[in-house]
Amino acid sequence: MDLGSWLTQHDGIAHSAQALRAGFTRYSIRQSVAVGQCERIRRDWLAVPTAPADLRAAAALGGRVACLSVARRLGLWHLSDGMTHVSVPRNAVVVADTGLRVHWSGGPVAVGRFALVEPIENALVHIAGCQPFENALVVWDSALNKKLVTERSLARLPLRSAVARAVGAVANGLADSGLETLPVSRLAANGIRMRQQVVLDGHRVDGLIGHRLVVQIDGFSFHSTVEQRRADVAQDRRLALLGYTVFRYDYRQILFDWPRVEAEIMRAMAQGVHLDPASRPIRDARK
Repeated sequence: MDLGSWLTQHDGIAHSAQALRAGFTRYSIRQSVAVGQCERIRRDWLAVPTAPADLRAAAALGGRVACLSVARRLGLWHLSDGMTHVSVPRNAVVVADTGLRVHWSGGPVAVGRFALVEPIENALVHIAGCQPFENALVVWDSALNKKLVTERSLARLPLRSAVARAVGAVANGLADSGLETLPVSRLAANGIRMRQQVVLDGHRVDGLIGHRLVVQIDGFSFHSTVEQRRADVAQDRRLALLGYTVFRYDYRQILFDWPRVEAEIMRAMAQGVHLDPASRPIRDARK
């Protein structure tokens, strides 16, 4: 196997010491570089032209892919900031780059010498310190939901950051997407508790406020087809016949029209639609 093929099997990039350990000689490495099969990055890293940009950036800085860039690699729900995030040693010298976000802090989990990507635990700590609380919370929830970490394992880590501890205290992994995490967090700030993944009529609903107000969040990936939409509407009818009020919101409404969403929920609660009928005050309809 030539060096280019070997590198391709290793994410397109590897340290020269790894190549030597795999049986390649220094001469064969020089020849591969000379013919353009691969190139050197920061002298000791070897990369094929198609190597991922985030890994190349990390190698060039002598660091590791971190923070939201790890979330993107793992397919976690996140609100992208358009930056490549890299963690570097505290004594590293980094040239300013508008597309790069550098983290000088380490994480609670030790990393091997040749690792170019931070472990998920370290990435979550970086995210808590780098992103606004809500943005961090959706990633932590997504990591928990995908079972990349557990609440117990995170609780056992020596999290020195107060922000990371605060995010960890409320993240629970119940939400299937960040769209479900955001309303829970935002309503909680107003003292409104929305329970997640409650089973009603044999089906789970995204959120339940009080006894009767159901909040459904439609992410595009799970509610984009005609069949899915038809099933959603059918569930809404079943819940309405059982006495529930259903408010259904989509991606754009949650992310870009939240004040209107919040106002509608609070108006509904002012009318008592979230209360059990037995606890509602009786009003004379003739008045």
